[in-house]
Amino acid sequence: MIKLIMTSQHTLDTQGLRCPEPLMLIRKTMRYINHGETLLILSDDPATVYDVPNFCRFMNHTLILQSIDSLPYQYLLKKSDI
Repeated sequence: MIKLIMTSQHTLDTQGLRCPEPLMLIRKTMRYINHGETLLILSDDPATVYDVPNFCRFMNHTLILQSIDSLPYQYLLKKSDI
């Protein structure tokens, strides 16, 4: 987790929240960060394993890394340049 935090410019902790709340917070947060910046998401919701990659594809963001082998799940996203 330390490596991901060190490489992210923003962090969003959604632990304790269940679908659809994590995804709603991710979308809201991505609106307010600059293009090209990164967001580290921490989650314990099993639905994020599918939701976060699909969100990135749909919104044209880049899923740089994901760690889903243990809790909390970690996702490092880069906001699209569009």
